[in-house]
Amino acid sequence: MAISGFPGVVGVIEGPHVRLISPKEYEAEYVNRKNYHSINIQIVFDAKYMILDVVAKWPGATHDARIFSESGLKIRFERGIVPAGCYLLGDSGYLCQRFLLTPYLQPQTAAQEAYNRAHKQTRCVVERGINVLHQEIRVNPKKTCKIIMACAALHNLCKERNLDIPVQDGPVVEEEIQHAIGHDEPMQPGRARDGLRFRDYIVNIHFNQED
Repeated sequence: MAISGFPGVVGVIEGPHVRLISPKEYEAEYVNRKNYHSINIQIVFDAKYMILDVVAKWPGATHDARIFSESGLKIRFERGIVPAGCYLLGDSGYLCQRFLLTPYLQPQTAAQEAYNRAHKQTRCVVERGINVLHQEIRVNPKKTCKIIMACAALHNLCKERNLDIPVQDGPVVEEEIQHAIGHDEPMQPGRARDGLRFRDYIVNIHFNQED
């Protein structure tokens, strides 16, 4: 998925929300930051719109970073099951890590700005795939999660067989500033600081145009 100067990217991770009717139990836990009820999905798309990973079990109030931190996907990266040199791209709602690169909130150099542009262009490749999830499901949360997983499987089956999938036009609304609340770069813990240093390394190797 070497798009826009990003070698080693295996996928783009996002946290789209599927709208719910108000559940009868634990109602407040399903109210997301936009003040509607939802399931927060963790989903990874590749450049061909194939879904590489999906987690559909968390209520809408759960932060994207927590979902990833408790996911099997993170464990696969940490244990080296995913080969070294492969990483995901995510928005600023995630902690920057060696296997999950986020954009600079305040780029200071031309190289960092070039990195941010390439980061956004690469993420845009999969945003159209994510748009198909922006629907309301009018059943209880448990059934909703099962429907989401079934839809993910059907999505990949359609892609494998070259069947048309209805896709809405237009990009997903950028929410990086809202996502970044509580994740300001200078305040990140040790492992995240290591991720920030690795991001600087990627910028210097692949995006620094100075002689």
